Amino acid sequence: MANTFLTPSVVAREALMVLENNLVMANLVHRDYSDEFVQVGDTVTIRKPAKFTAKNFAGAIVRQDASEGSVAVKIDRHRDVSFEVTSREMTLDIRDFSSQLIAPAMRAIAQAVVDHMDLTDSLFASVEIAGPGFLNFRLGAKWYGDVLAEIEAEGPLYGQSDEGRGQKVMVEFVSANPTGPMHMGNARGGVLGDTLANILRRDGCDTWKEFYVNDAGNQIHKFAVSIQARYLQLLLGEEKVPFPEDGYHGDDIRELAQAFYDLHGDQYRDVEEAQRLEALAAFGLERNIPKMQADLRRYGIEYDQWFFESSLHTSGYVAETVGLLTEKGWTYEKDGALWLNTTQLLKNKYLAEGKSQKQVDKLDLKDDVLRRANGFYTYFAADIAYHRNKLEVRGFDKSIDVWGADHHGHVARLQAALDGLGLDGSHRLVVVLMQLVNLLQDGQPVRMSKRSGKAIALHDLLDEVSVDAARYFFNSRSATSPVDFDLDLAVREDSENPVYYVQYAHARICTLIARLAGEGYAVPKAAEVQSELLSSQEETSLIRALARLPEEIHAAARDYDPSRINRYLVELAGEFHRFYSACRIKGETPALLAARLKLADSVRSVLANCLGLLGVTAPEKM
Repeated sequence: MANTFLTPSVVAREALMVLENNLVMANLVHRDYSDEFVQVGDTVTIRKPAKFTAKNFAGAIVRQDASEGSVAVKIDRHRDVSFEVTSREMTLDIRDFSSQLIAPAMRAIAQAVVDHMDLTDSLFASVEIAGPGFLNFRLGAKWYGDVLAEIEAEGPLYGQSDEGRGQKVMVEFVSANPTGPMHMGNARGGVLGDTLANILRRDGCDTWKEFYVNDAGNQIHKFAVSIQARYLQLLLGEEKVPFPEDGYHGDDIRELAQAFYDLHGDQYRDVEEAQRLEALAAFGLERNIPKMQADLRRYGIEYDQWFFESSLHTSGYVAETVGLLTEKGWTYEKDGALWLNTTQLLKNKYLAEGKSQKQVDKLDLKDDVLRRANGFYTYFAADIAYHRNKLEVRGFDKSIDVWGADHHGHVARLQAALDGLGLDGSHRLVVVLMQLVNLLQDGQPVRMSKRSGKAIALHDLLDEVSVDAARYFFNSRSATSPVDFDLDLAVREDSENPVYYVQYAHARICTLIARLAGEGYAVPKAAEVQSELLSSQEETSLIRALARLPEEIHAAARDYDPSRINRYLVELAGEFHRFYSACRIKGETPALLAARLKLADSVRSVLANCLGLLGVTAPEKM
């Protein structure tokens, strides 16, 4: 796994160690204690049973400044040591037992520390006093060189970590009904789930990608009835066969009916309806599912498994799961149906999460049918069984489902049902709810009504824009925000198009490297680079941007928000373009040329790395 010596927390510890060494040298503190580091998430606490001299060092606050690349240390008056790391900055409080120090004394202490400062072999180039006791530690050439060396060593896996601790995580996404073409919501869910799984894997999880095929239940019956109506219309005339109002009206249903007629003629006209519907459903699924697989493959998505809902029914697993809920006392019968006591399960869940009894009693909670009076199991029953299969049978530590926001009311109910089975669904089932897609062209919305027959399907979209553009745009906002997909912008070849902007940065660097290689200048090894030459604001800012990637990947995994990588890519491309405009490479001294060429190549590597996480290509020429 990648080293972590470049992260803010490690920089803070380095500053602390340098500071402590110099406090001892300045005879401000006795080092007769041992540090105890306790880390929970991004918060680290350092407990210090220390003995201080009369010239007691009062404390410090350390902050990494994102714009200056410094670590500031402020004298304070408290006891413990702790710091909290965010993506932009970190704070470190060193606290002791003193209480009466005033500003002049604090600056005198700071001066004593600086007078004895030795930064040899540290990550810092200098330390300065500012204000009434601030010490500004400036990151030095060693740190900047280490960033380039880390990128070189890790290559396409730079930014990986073991934060996920090998957790076995399933990401289930798209899972569209196989009753028609996939729409824009499926397109967004596809790239969101695929990219999230990639990021979780890079963060140290053992990930699995799955598509749940809803090939059973009411929607399949409606699918068969819709094809039947079109088939009989071909045989008897449209005026003699009414089409069901709640059926699927798309042209794809007409095409399936025609294909069935071309194959079977009037063979199924006079058979029992149940037999005809069974044949039509099987015919439609046999053609639609391979089309879905082909469209998703074209979209750059490959699943580890396509799991069929029908297998849960034929194996008896749905009935077994409902039986377990009954054994545990969570079901009851009413009006010939079997009901889940969802109300009590949700009350238990909400109370465990910290809601008061009064708050819970005010909720409008309802129970759910698991088995209808006709003996058929509901979709909810099958969904409970499917998630039990994930967590219990196949042993996933966590299931992450990507759903449309219109399913938000289903989340807590499913989690509570799994809680009722003893599977801790409240923590092991995570649902990422995504908002709608607004498809725009010529500044006007494009309607996406699946049943009107006018919907733009995924395969239609990919005929209009590139896979790269589609994947990038659908992942450009967090799942909680709607996406405005501008078809005109997606095909533009200028800096207004973010995917073009990022890809152009990569291609520009590849062209630069190839041109210089033709002139005899190869990209050097990091160990050969004089990193102290990379000292301009544009150079150091670019290297700091490169160093942020491990944090960005972890934050994206932690927050289930892969759009962070999109934003990071745009920022990194922008930093490179500014560097390239301000810092000449060709024509400089050999040492400076080599250093800047290495920096450019490091940017190329990280751009390709992140584009790969998104499933977007990194072209060498544009």
